[in-house]
Amino acid sequence: MSSADALDDENTFKILVATDIHLGFMEKDAVRGNDTFVTLDEILRLAQENEVDFILLGGDLFHENKPSRKTLHTCLELLRKYCMGDRPVQFEIISDQSVNFGFSKFPWVNYQDGNLNISIPVFSIHGNHDDPTGADALCALDILSCAGFINHFGRSMSVEKIDISPVLLQKGTTKIALYGLGSIPDERLYRMFVNKKVTMLRPKEDENSWFNLFVIHQNRSKHGSTNFIPEQFLDDFIDLVIWGHEHECKIAPTKNEQQLFYVSQPGSSVVTSLSPGEAVKKHVGLLRVKGRKMNMQKIPLHTVRQFFMEDIVLANHPDIFNPDNPKVTQAIQSFCLEKIEEMLENAERERLGNSRQPEKPLIRLRVDYSGGFEPFSVLRFSQKFVDRVANPKDVIHFFRHREQKEKTGEEINFGKLITKPSEGTTLRVEDLVKQYFQTAEKNVQLSLLTERGMGEAVQEFVDKEEKDAIEELVKYQLEKTQRFLKERHIDALEDKIDEEVRRFRESRQKNTNEEDDEVREAMNRARALRCQSEDSASAFSTDDLMSMDLAEQMANDSDDSISAGPNKGRGRGRGRRGGRGQNSASRGGSQRGRAFKSVRQQPSRNVATKNYSEEIEVDESDEDDIFPTTSKTDQRWSSTSASKQMSQSQITKGVDFESDEDEDDDPFMSIASLRRNRR
Repeated sequence: MSSADALDDENTFKILVATDIHLGFMEKDAVRGNDTFVTLDEILRLAQENEVDFILLGGDLFHENKPSRKTLHTCLELLRKYCMGDRPVQFEIISDQSVNFGFSKFPWVNYQDGNLNISIPVFSIHGNHDDPTGADALCALDILSCAGFINHFGRSMSVEKIDISPVLLQKGTTKIALYGLGSIPDERLYRMFVNKKVTMLRPKEDENSWFNLFVIHQNRSKHGSTNFIPEQFLDDFIDLVIWGHEHECKIAPTKNEQQLFYVSQPGSSVVTSLSPGEAVKKHVGLLRVKGRKMNMQKIPLHTVRQFFMEDIVLANHPDIFNPDNPKVTQAIQSFCLEKIEEMLENAERERLGNSRQPEKPLIRLRVDYSGGFEPFSVLRFSQKFVDRVANPKDVIHFFRHREQKEKTGEEINFGKLITKPSEGTTLRVEDLVKQYFQTAEKNVQLSLLTERGMGEAVQEFVDKEEKDAIEELVKYQLEKTQRFLKERHIDALEDKIDEEVRRFRESRQKNTNEEDDEVREAMNRARALRCQSEDSASAFSTDDLMSMDLAEQMANDSDDSISAGPNKGRGRGRGRRGGRGQNSASRGGSQRGRAFKSVRQQPSRNVATKNYSEEIEVDESDEDDIFPTTSKTDQRWSSTSASKQMSQSQITKGVDFESDEDEDDDPFMSIASLRRNRR
């Protein structure tokens, strides 16, 4: 670019790019609990200081699918602090927003909402950690979108076919077609690409004048034959791909020589696993786009906790370590201590002058003890560093390299498999389930259920907290198999039934679409069951309150009539509860999308125009710069009175915090007891 072009900022988009922030990661940890919040603050501050046009996030803004109240509150607080204000937005959206944001109740970009005052719009796709779940298919980003802080795009509403419609942006003479695809299970998306079920729509007007920017959140590195998305699957008209999900920072755009587009992998902004890829210095990117030209400037993050990692192989030091020496363990401990001290010194040296960086670093020493050596107690050894490192419990990791052997049923060890993800191998739950059953002994292999179905169910149970997922999957596949056997009128012979079940299972495994439908139906049943349970619990609690008021009123009436009788010496010493509170029941000009025809009108704001002058530099270097008690019914009640009471309400109950008598002596039951009985 010439110097004149560089100064022509009214035609240049400035975009802050970041992915995988994992907000709320280890939030309950005393040392690392605030790391993600501090780094998000830095990222948003960088966007404000650089006066970017908008922020682009590549998924996994949240670490948990159901983030805590603290995490949601902090996120909203920071977005309000940095992204709301009077600075005018310098670009316009010319696509049909009812298509781009059609899944939202507010299908327009937040800065064009007359009720909001947005200075820095945030566009984000969802990742695999914060993807839509439940009967209504909602995610945490939908909460932020409804609140007006984030523009959630790139969501696919169909599992059969995906049409990716771009958000069309224009600033001056520069036009960007922003494509997004939120996280989808890799195997499913892989199959859809192969079957040509993924289509990227292009603008009708002057296709070649658009800078095509695509944001995706999938496996980039190969984790199996179909557990990733090859770059070659993407359309060749794309100019730049922002690849989320992968945590290693490779933010400098690299060219795909076959498709001729560039790929930028910003990586995560927080260390979520003690693996080599996380040890790479963390950055965000400042992307400048003018016309069809671009420049990605790396900006280092200064609030990220330091992470140092080193590997040692004991067998490579025969002059120091002899497995036959009775004192070899002490020698290994001394050697490891020396290595860790070196890493701590390096951390202290690099932290000088950066007061924003956390004081305690993350340290990981991986020790290969192959060759007859024995590991020592890591917990005891780590006590020396409790006050100096952020991860004292796992400073050292012992492992052994084993010779490759032919896979047999005896070799599988599920307990060892589940430790691998912590080492950065990114094995997923469904992969572990599939690998276990495929390599297990014949007598423990699945004969009716499918590995894929069980894997998906276990993933829903673990990742999405769908406690009924496995049970509903088993029920659904069992019911389907039973219907199959009934329809074929199979004789009641065990061998014949087993053979037919095996054939039926194999046919379902071959028909991947049918199996996907099975899993999806079972998961929908699990989610519907959970929602029904939640609704029942809500209705139950309301009925409880009404019944308790009725019971207390009748109890008081009975007590009053009894106290007026000849009995003396006892009276009501406790008053009843007070009254209960009750819940009360309780956009500007239009803009038409020009690239995709639509009669839908969108509300808008008057966006002031303002010229900025900014020099564009091709810079590959880092920029440094939270019940009251209820009186127990008097035991002098007559049986007639008690019978009348119970006939009017079978679910009345009271709570006695002062008596240890059994529930059978009390005509009312506690809430917890009633709930247990209902279950």
